[in-house]
Amino acid sequence: MKFIPVHMVLSAVVLCLLVSCSNSSHDLFNGRDLSGWETWLGPNFDAVTRKWDSLNGSGLNNDPDKVFTVVQEDGESAIRISGEHFGGISTLDEFSNYHLTLEFKWGKTKYAPKDSASRDSGLLYHAVGPHGAADRFWMRSQEFQVQEGDCGDYWGVEGAEFDIPASLEQGEFVYDTEASLVEFTERTAVGRHAIKFPDGEKPTGEWNVLELYCVGGDAVHVVNGQVVMKLFNSRQVTTGDVTEPLTKGKIQIQSEGAEVFYRNLTVVPINTMPSL
Repeated sequence: MKFIPVHMVLSAVVLCLLVSCSNSSHDLFNGRDLSGWETWLGPNFDAVTRKWDSLNGSGLNNDPDKVFTVVQEDGESAIRISGEHFGGISTLDEFSNYHLTLEFKWGKTKYAPKDSASRDSGLLYHAVGPHGAADRFWMRSQEFQVQEGDCGDYWGVEGAEFDIPASLEQGEFVYDTEASLVEFTERTAVGRHAIKFPDGEKPTGEWNVLELYCVGGDAVHVVNGQVVMKLFNSRQVTTGDVTEPLTKGKIQIQSEGAEVFYRNLTVVPINTMPSL
């Protein structure tokens, strides 16, 4: 039998532990309660007058109508977002350089002012600054759109910007791997919205798997295993037209007029962007 020196064994064990820790997954949802999250609800919408009540809003960690709850859905624990009031549920922790995976499914209920619109939510990442900065509902962030028929679209929220390869088609910019980078910003006529391609969403009522890769200033949106957009040079507008990198922040999920369920939310640290 060949003996291996103790110091070599210990070194190997330490190295394995370091590698394991650096790539270990982190569950954002424990399946029991909303520990690790905070909620924000902005002004209420009056369905009778069809107006926003600018003097009314629940604010931080005040959810009297139970917009955000933990339920059993299809035999598993899930976060239910009723959509009754606009706002979001956000991680307490900030994240950078990670692979986020989650599952979502649309519910049945819709609320004014989007009771006649497509069901809507949204995965906001690199969320920074105060709650309610965007329309009194959401934080400054990059948005991985979660909306019926539009899952994977990009929106820049409250001064967040990205460069995306896109082509102009019938007045809309659509993700195109062969196109030049376009600067998506609310400061120009281009605007802050890019349409995903292809469409990877499953029919309403089925569970979808969303994946988000973020490394440095770059990101990739994946819907049910299909890459639907690659984004570059994440940044935010500060004073005036000055920009600075936006590569770290909270993860926020929107409540925006539609019932939706989220489950199996995990984050794995990564150091390099995988080949996708």
